[in-house]
Amino acid sequence: MEVTPQQLSQYNGTDPSKPIYVAVKGRIFDVTNGKSFYGPGGPYALFAGKDASRALAKMSKNDEDVSPLSTVSRRRRSGSSKTGRRSSKLSTQLLVASLLNL
Repeated sequence: MEVTPQQLSQYNGTDPSKPIYVAVKGRIFDVTNGKSFYGPGGPYALFAGKDASRALAKMSKNDEDVSPLSTVSRRRRSGSSKTGRRSSKLSTQLLVASLLNL
């Protein structure tokens, strides 16, 4: 089943009647069970309803690394410390491992 970026963006967790999807390398994952992570306000909400392939490959939670760019805010995060970035990278690595069932 092919899905356009616009269709995928409808599954970003803002509508509680719909599942939450994250795309990685052309595969769509239902991450609804992880609503506390992927739903609004969660640490990975940035990936919900989008293709997270580039961001996950780069271990990045930067808006510009998540597609489609047209649905992403261009605000920059401030106040990151080196420790915060390191723990963010570890969390992203754990996310990748769980998505790929490693």
